[in-house]
Amino acid sequence: MSEMRLGAVESRFADIVWLHEPLPSGELAKICLEELSWKRTTTYTVLKKLCDRGIFQNVNGTVSAVISREKFYAMQSDEYVKENFSGSLPAFIAAFTSGKKLSDSEIDEIQRMIDRAREGK
Repeated sequence: MSEMRLGAVESRFADIVWLHEPLPSGELAKICLEELSWKRTTTYTVLKKLCDRGIFQNVNGTVSAVISREKFYAMQSDEYVKENFSGSLPAFIAAFTSGKKLSDSEIDEIQRMIDRAREGK
């Protein structure tokens, strides 16, 4: 899973791709120049690195995701819970909510998620 982790800058780059995909690699370089102040070579270096890791692909100059943003972060979250809480989602939730007051709407949303999970959705 470590190859699926993104640093802060890689994360910003990945969000650009996910937001604009599919897009020509030249257009990606222009966006990265504007938003990240990157030279074209930097964009292509980071793109190649993330393509090699199986997150994106560059086919005939068109960049697109192999893994959606939602699936990517779900995979990261799952790995985090496995590594840090022995795979226990209740232990993670207990740690996450300790010392933090949840609003009624947050509690309601968590309850809806539990209900959907119980129903098998």
